[in-house]
Amino acid sequence: MNLSLFESIGGGTLSLLKETALVIKLFFQTLYWIFAGPFKKKAVSRKSFFAQTVFAGLDSMVIVFFVNLFIGMVLAMQSAYQLEQMGATIYVAALVAVSMTREIGPVLTSLVIAGRVGAAITAELATMKVTEQMEALETLSLNPVRYLVAPRFLALLFMLPCLVILGNIVGMYGGYLIGTTQLHITPGLYFDTTIRFLTLKDINTGLLKSAVFSMIISLIACHKGISTEGGAEGVGRSTTQSVVTSFILIILADAVLTLIFYFAKS
Repeated sequence: MNLSLFESIGGGTLSLLKETALVIKLFFQTLYWIFAGPFKKKAVSRKSFFAQTVFAGLDSMVIVFFVNLFIGMVLAMQSAYQLEQMGATIYVAALVAVSMTREIGPVLTSLVIAGRVGAAITAELATMKVTEQMEALETLSLNPVRYLVAPRFLALLFMLPCLVILGNIVGMYGGYLIGTTQLHITPGLYFDTTIRFLTLKDINTGLLKSAVFSMIISLIACHKGISTEGGAEGVGRSTTQSVVTSFILIILADAVLTLIFYFAKS
């Protein structure tokens, strides 16, 4: 039994290391095709890039809007419950603004995009893999990483920070609605408090996190898609693994980045 346990642990560790190595390899291959020359024949297709930008960004605006709006409202109500007892209700504005820009906005928006866009990317590429469309691309001398992965990587890298900015603004507006209508804070005072406590570092921290999260989502989704085996069942399995893995890595990366920023000098 002990030997079997060690074999399972060793097998799982080797599998994890192998998957990590493949994702890192995919990352460098993607960078190669991105910087090979944007106007060369074999560089990233601008048409494909813009199509993925619309899919990953514009088509996700509605869900990002409503999720962050309601989270901002809930955050304001929950924080007001505690701050009222200390006579510090006005600081709801600062708490909502800083929390949305540094933490909740980037993480929540990234999780939404991982569930919507990441799953769609994995399912699409996995279907292409099991139906041998990728082999057809190689037959036509089209590199799958250049043709399929790089445009999606760039689109998410560009659009996720934009969606995070939208989410931050909407989340703070949700807090503003609660603060001015339910907590009886004047609009001018709410706005002044937000500006006084919100710094550029808070905004930059969230945007940097979102850039890292975008790379995690795109690389995991594409890797799971292009490595799919087992027909329709394999497509479903890869899609589930893609979303779960992205969620875990986003939370893990957020913890590491928060730790770095916490100890970093201002």
